[in-house]
Amino acid sequence: MFDKILIANRGEIALRVIRACREMGIASVAVHSTADADAMHVRMADESVCIGPAPSSASYLSMPAIISACEITGAQAIHPGYGFLSENAAFVQMVEDHGITFIGPRAEHIRIMGDKITAKDTMKNLGVPCVPGSDGGVDDVEQAKRVAAQIGYPVIIKATAGGGGRGMKVAQDEAGLEVAFRTARAEAKAAFGNPDVYIEKYLQKPRHIEIQVFGDGKGRAVHLGERDCSLQRRHQKVLEEAPGPAISAEERARIGKVCADAVARIGYAGAGTIEFLYEDGEFYFIEMNTRLQVEHPVTEAIFGVDLVRQQILVAAGQEMEFRQEDLSIRGHSIEVRINAEKVPGFSPCPGRITQYHAPGGLGVRIDSALYDGYSIPPYYDSLIGKLIVHGRDRSEALARLERALGELIVDGIDTTVPLFTALLQEPDIRSGNYSIHWLERWLDQKFG
Repeated sequence: MFDKILIANRGEIALRVIRACREMGIASVAVHSTADADAMHVRMADESVCIGPAPSSASYLSMPAIISACEITGAQAIHPGYGFLSENAAFVQMVEDHGITFIGPRAEHIRIMGDKITAKDTMKNLGVPCVPGSDGGVDDVEQAKRVAAQIGYPVIIKATAGGGGRGMKVAQDEAGLEVAFRTARAEAKAAFGNPDVYIEKYLQKPRHIEIQVFGDGKGRAVHLGERDCSLQRRHQKVLEEAPGPAISAEERARIGKVCADAVARIGYAGAGTIEFLYEDGEFYFIEMNTRLQVEHPVTEAIFGVDLVRQQILVAAGQEMEFRQEDLSIRGHSIEVRINAEKVPGFSPCPGRITQYHAPGGLGVRIDSALYDGYSIPPYYDSLIGKLIVHGRDRSEALARLERALGELIVDGIDTTVPLFTALLQEPDIRSGNYSIHWLERWLDQKFG
């Protein structure tokens, strides 16, 4: 087992990894920018190293700085958290070349799943159901028209290196295809330096369902059910719950086995999430995230497992602490992402926290790096906390979420708490009757 792990991240996810390390008796090293010198993850870690100025490009994304911090402190492994360098194959290779263990999958698996076309082809060959679409990239408008005519409108054009909704456009008919195609390519080149796009059938009212998988890197893998992440704004998840309110036990077992078998066959190591669109009882693969997800706590809640602990064990060459037959769902869990944003415009709202009080009680967990007097820097993602609740069933989880939101105090800045308070009054949310388009339509109706 490792003696010391460096966490190449910040905020609540860095704290999450530090806590797992502490329970396992492993020393932790925090890295930070100059803007994060007073951050909670720096205070909580056993050691800390400043790796650069405020911009993430000069600090949290600086591969040489992170490797140097490992060498200076003697850390034997790096946990990347999510975001930043967590899915950067070149970084993984650099880490391994320096004799340091990367807590996550191998570079080849990150590389395969990082390209949407390669990922889709790989999954199709592994028996995972995919959305009908182009075989590879689409180079010009005429080819796009042929593909669209074959699979039927509406279609969606996506960047092969995309993420977060960038380089993604919908065409309802041939008349709108040319503009959507050129716009998607331009956005893809601007955002990712790669203009390549592909085309898929655009589903009308799908849910966003993701399957949590975990592999030991030696040909054994399990699934830990699904999460429903359909409540999204501009392709960014807002609320996640597990199990999914629209998924039956039979469907869960079927798609879960398909996913576990697929990652086992490629010798995948550690945590991964296979994401699908789900409509009319069918699952359609869209992408795989080769890292820990922001929403992993809801899976931990219903299965009673520590996914970060398992990541560390597998990276150290040890066995997972469970098999598929050991995993059973207990109750229901919901997570909401608390952002430093002003609703309804969702503009970032950094600033100083004048008062902070975390909710508590049975079935309530909050993952946050906030504290009284902390100044949220303007340089990074606006996520400041995740409120996770767990109940015997969905009704109890919703009641606990409503109570916990009422207890949460974050003064000095605007947050997205009012959004969730309002959402909990909506019949569709109470019943679980929503799709990936529901939230944006609700926001348009409510705020115009």
